[in-house]
Amino acid sequence: MFLRELKKDIAKVLSFNDLNIFSYPPNSEMGDLCLPLFSFAKERGLKPNELADDFKEKIIKDKKTKEVIDEVKIIGPYLNIFINKGKLAEMVISDVLKHGDKYGFNNDGENKKVVYEYSNANTHKEIHIGHLRNIVFGEAIVNISRANGFDAHPVSFINDLGINTAKTVWAYKKGHSENIGLCYSWSVSEIDKNPEISEEISTIMTDIEKKRGENYDLWKKTKELSVKEFEEIYDILGIGFEKTYFESDFSDRSVEIVEDFLSRGIFKRSQGAIIADLEEYGLGVLPIVRSDGTSLYAAADLALNEAKNKDFPDLAKSFIIVDVRQSLHFKQLFKIFELAGYKNDFTHLSYDFVKLPEGMMSSRSGKVIVLKDLYNQVVDKISIETKKRHEDWADDKIDKNSKLLAVAILKFEMLKIAANKTIVFDIKEALKFEGFSALYILYSIARMKSLLRKSNGLDLDFKVDNLIEDIEKNIILEMAKYPDIVEKSSMDNDPSEIAKYLFDFTKMFNDYYQKVNILQAESEIKKARLSLIFSCVVLLENALALLGIKTLDEI
Repeated sequence: MFLRELKKDIAKVLSFNDLNIFSYPPNSEMGDLCLPLFSFAKERGLKPNELADDFKEKIIKDKKTKEVIDEVKIIGPYLNIFINKGKLAEMVISDVLKHGDKYGFNNDGENKKVVYEYSNANTHKEIHIGHLRNIVFGEAIVNISRANGFDAHPVSFINDLGINTAKTVWAYKKGHSENIGLCYSWSVSEIDKNPEISEEISTIMTDIEKKRGENYDLWKKTKELSVKEFEEIYDILGIGFEKTYFESDFSDRSVEIVEDFLSRGIFKRSQGAIIADLEEYGLGVLPIVRSDGTSLYAAADLALNEAKNKDFPDLAKSFIIVDVRQSLHFKQLFKIFELAGYKNDFTHLSYDFVKLPEGMMSSRSGKVIVLKDLYNQVVDKISIETKKRHEDWADDKIDKNSKLLAVAILKFEMLKIAANKTIVFDIKEALKFEGFSALYILYSIARMKSLLRKSNGLDLDFKVDNLIEDIEKNIILEMAKYPDIVEKSSMDNDPSEIAKYLFDFTKMFNDYYQKVNILQAESEIKKARLSLIFSCVVLLENALALLGIKTLDEI
């Protein structure tokens, strides 16, 4: 990739290795690439300006760098580098067209095997918009990891043995509803009214864990309904997992591991329960088995980790994507793994909550936006709008486009905000065609494709000298920066870097579209501009694919 290679060439001339030291000037008048001199001056015990002339001379006299650099200006403690417009256009557009949907990718991960565990939903509850953030964040992180050269594997761990399962079975037995999500929320409200119901719930939970009787059979039936719902959601979102683990698969092995850890002194008994006492590490106490002998979630985590290592040999790193409320739990769990001798590098990728404009959601109270209901609502709204815009479209085309757009909108709303920030989901904002939204970006791409269709054929054999406008150089420079964004999004585990780049790039293109005549330009200039637009489409579709979003030809 052009900028990456240029940075390497400059680094070689100046004898340093860290390419992350480079930055970009705030505007084009100050150059295209910037090299701060602070760290170099500190190493040598000099002032930055005392190094500037020497560094500048080395860059402009080097055979490779002077071919693509027009000028190097010293501005305070910075070297500001101006890249030759023609060389920039030639190399960057060539890179985009050559690499296509792999443009911007790198091999930094050296094919190291990593596992990402996400979509750890609970059976016997409905998947709501809070789960959506987890699912699409995980999908995007896997895509970005692969783009950076890692051998990334997505897995899911489903909790099908929590106390919520017994509550749902209780309500299902009462005939409250065939909808298991409604059964769960109703059981919670009934328990609040009559605490004695908790004894019935406890009996059901014991039967489930002991795999006996009618309660266990109903648990299996309602679990199958839950799993079917999960699969329907994954199908809508276009998401798949290489392995799906269930907590119930590990019940027997969990007991064996707990006994082993007891014998090794990693766990201990306390008032009839089994705990991990991690006070000496500042991590408190983690309960593993209740005093009544039933296991807690942490016990299954132990067996799960063993299974992941068996299923993915030579595992270099294991990521678990769960919301920020579980941060302490995973610090405790990873310390236990360390004490047990596991060598993997464990990381909890946390993210903050999804709220509604009126406040927090709660499965217990039933105050949630069920994901499938939300998806259908978005599809309906888009279908109505599409019919207004395209009265001549067939119903099946409207339906197909509306479903693709609905998925794109929901994913983008979950990914455009950094993981450490709360999302306030507002459907009215999500459906806007302007601003920081999926529709703004996708509509702009459809406009680009429309221009290409109207051009009566695309000829990519063009002269870069015909890209004469300053805004054209700015667009190409932003295209050149895209590999940096791919790399940074991986280093920070932050898909919002991609989303922000998409928005900013799209704004720049729309400015170009408003200011520059494309289809009515002189033949050779038109050819060059259409080639630039085609490259923009390739780039934007590449970036959206990392977020798990497909584009459309018409909207």
